[in-house]
Amino acid sequence: MGEWYEIGVALGLGVAAGIFFAGLLAGWRYGLAASTLGALVVGVVAGFLLNEWLGVPGGLLGAVIGAVSASVLARGALRRGGGAGGTAFLLVSAAIVVALVALIPVAGYVIAVFVPALAIRRARREPDRYAGLRTLAK
Repeated sequence: MGEWYEIGVALGLGVAAGIFFAGLLAGWRYGLAASTLGALVVGVVAGFLLNEWLGVPGGLLGAVIGAVSASVLARGALRRGGGAGGTAFLLVSAAIVVALVALIPVAGYVIAVFVPALAIRRARREPDRYAGLRTLAK
C-alpha cells in the first residue's frame, strides 16, 4: 500500500492505545500521566513494527492525542457520577473498535482528527453534576 498507509495505521493504533489506557487509569490520581506513558510505549512499538522509524512519530502523536482526549472524556464522566468500571469498559471497547477501524486505509488520519474534536465538543457542553431533588427544595 505504501508508507502513508502504515503511518496512518500507526497513528490510529496510537490513538486506540491512548483510549485504552485512559479508560483503565481514569480513576487514578495521575491517570493522565500514566495513560500517556503507557500509550507512548505502545505507539512507539506499533509504529516501529509497522514501518520502522518512519512509523514511530505517527504512533507517538496518536498516543498523545488518544490519551489526552479520552482522559478528558473519562474524567468528565467520573465527575458527573459515572462508575469507574463502566467508564473503563466503554472506553476499552471503544479502543478495540478504533484499533480495528485504524486498519482501513486513511481511517487512522480521520480518527486522529475526530477523537480530539469529540473531546473538545464534549468538554464545552459539560453539564454540572445532577442535583436531583435538591433543586426542588429551593
